Amino acid sequence: MTTYEEQLKISKTTITFVTSLIAGGVAGTSVDIALFPLDTLKTRLQAKQGFIKSGGFSGLYKGIFPVMIGSAPTASLFFVTYEGIKTKTQCRISERYHSLVHMGAASLAEMVACLIRVPMEVVKQRKQALILNNRDINLRLLYRGYWSTVVRDMPFSLIQFPIWECFKKIWSSNVNREIFPVESAVCGAFAGGISATITTPLDVIKTRIMLAHKNTEASNLKILNVLQDVYNEKGFRGLYAGVGPRVIWITMGGFIFFGAYEKAKTIVTKYLFDPFISNKESIKY
Repeated sequence: MTTYEEQLKISKTTITFVTSLIAGGVAGTSVDIALFPLDTLKTRLQAKQGFIKSGGFSGLYKGIFPVMIGSAPTASLFFVTYEGIKTKTQCRISERYHSLVHMGAASLAEMVACLIRVPMEVVKQRKQALILNNRDINLRLLYRGYWSTVVRDMPFSLIQFPIWECFKKIWSSNVNREIFPVESAVCGAFAGGISATITTPLDVIKTRIMLAHKNTEASNLKILNVLQDVYNEKGFRGLYAGVGPRVIWITMGGFIFFGAYEKAKTIVTKYLFDPFISNKESIKY
């Protein structure tokens, strides 16, 4: 490999990292702030004490402050991991196995992103359900529900991202060109809606664990125990509490999220890196 090719390879790695970092942050913040009231309604519908006691339709922006702080780094961390793994592995694997690459990359990215997402979610959801006591906050509480969040988010991403990538590929082949950000957003909306419907029971379990009283025994917060409790209380219907707001929120969020992500990537690449790459090309010749 020539020195120029090595420099270009390093440049592409840098481009992937920086565009994912910025675009992911923009996308995550845009969705979480724009659709926060729907998220609040979903949380209150899933709360053990019931919708009305959790606040009903009042104070729908309760808990938005931790979201404003945590959304950008969480989404950035996810996409830096996801795009980084894709970039490093896709070129080495046959195209027929790319869907497996997308699934693996999304799963690992979720585990990394949850290191920031879970503390933010705990504070946000306890504020949404009107049960947060600042004196109770400690590291153990902040990471309560880490594994239930991973168990929810990994299947979600295992479904969503391969569907999104597949929809984009089909759309691109039909129009015989690279798809536009708004078209990617439509693909993301459909992929998100499908994934949200399938994984709602996991979301209910995660919410119950995060909202549980601080003195609740750890054994009572195991995923299977919470699943059984929810089913015993409200049956199959309880496992799909909040499915309406969740599907609407994630479908709309998928459109905003993936649209903002692709648009931000395009802008960052155009204004930060295209002149740099063009300059390298001119130096070569």
